[in-house]
Amino acid sequence: MIATIAAKELKQLFGSPLAWITLGVLQGILAWLFLNQVDAFLGLQAQLSLLVNPPGVTEMVVAPLYWATALLLLAITPILAMRLIAEERRNHTLPLLFSAPVSLRDIVLGKFFGLWIFLCLIVILATLMAFSLRMGGQLDMGLLLANQAGIVLLAACLAALGLYFSALTAHPAVAAISSIGASLGLWLLDIVTKDLGLWHALSLLWHFERISRGFLNSADIAYFLLFILTFLTLAARRLDQDRVCG
Repeated sequence: MIATIAAKELKQLFGSPLAWITLGVLQGILAWLFLNQVDAFLGLQAQLSLLVNPPGVTEMVVAPLYWATALLLLAITPILAMRLIAEERRNHTLPLLFSAPVSLRDIVLGKFFGLWIFLCLIVILATLMAFSLRMGGQLDMGLLLANQAGIVLLAACLAALGLYFSALTAHPAVAAISSIGASLGLWLLDIVTKDLGLWHALSLLWHFERISRGFLNSADIAYFLLFILTFLTLAARRLDQDRVCG
């Protein structure tokens, strides 16, 4: 049932102009940033040739591309997630969903995976641009894979966060604004806690930055998984309250 619900969410996403507009706009922005980074890298070749161990194209082009993708996902995921449950509540179809032979876990995971898969499509588009550089040089595959892992985990966290805020209200716009506020808070947390040690470790972007440098360690992965599990559990509990009260 999880796969069925996820497929339904994907179908609804691609059935609306929002998904296609989002993909088109993001692809345009990422392509512009990518070409600018390539142009800057080519312009620095003379200076880089003087260095003993110069940074490669993966560090100077691909890593910034994934970082830009992370910031864009931070901005657009709340808009994509706002209707996941809020619209069901607004249209009074949530009781019908509860009466179906599916568990709350299936509902939450199905909607989560539907959005996550869509976000991964955005990551794939960025990855295709990165792989196009192999036609003109060598890529650091270890660093590339680390960035891919980091951005996919970050996308899952943002999808879980957006789903939770969508579960709190019957108004998609309110869910979007609340989720955008939370995403902005996570971004600011990364900025204002840089010198605060433990508090900085709570930032999503800090953990993504560590992974994007090629340090794929268990602590960062555990943080992402715990973040996802926490907000999916909170969303399930909120739906359970609706089912009991309904």
